[in-house]
Amino acid sequence: MTPQRAMRLGIEMADLIASGYLGDLSDADMLHRPCEGANHIKWQLGHLIVSEHKMIEGVSPGSMPPLPEGFAERYTKETSTIDDPAAFDSKETLLATAAEQRAATLAALDKTSADDFDKETGVDYAPTVGSMYSMQGSHLLMHAGQWAIIRRQLGRPPLF
Repeated sequence: MTPQRAMRLGIEMADLIASGYLGDLSDADMLHRPCEGANHIKWQLGHLIVSEHKMIEGVSPGSMPPLPEGFAERYTKETSTIDDPAAFDSKETLLATAAEQRAATLAALDKTSADDFDKETGVDYAPTVGSMYSMQGSHLLMHAGQWAIIRRQLGRPPLF
């Protein structure tokens, strides 16, 4: 198995779990906060999209499609406390934007040579190109773990 294929498997498993957790949630459900100070799913999903775009563009310049106009500005640390549904994109838009970014990430991953995975990024949380790609699955799973709690609070059954 190539390193590209191994990383792809981790990312695709994270996608499977995340899409399972999001599948039956409404736009309103995605604004539920599990406790005071915690982020709702809409903000988290926007944050994941912006983060993936920035991280992969950093290791593979020119590989990522542009984000929609004003998208990154809607998902900053400062907007994480907002509960107004009008401040965030719809579930449909978020999922479509995530899918577009993910397709570009996987295409860039497939074009990255095995030797390039050890190149340094200068980023403390993902110090190599390989760790930056690997982080796409783990970052998504970290947030999806929070979504499992939200799902239970909303009366949804466990999925995995």
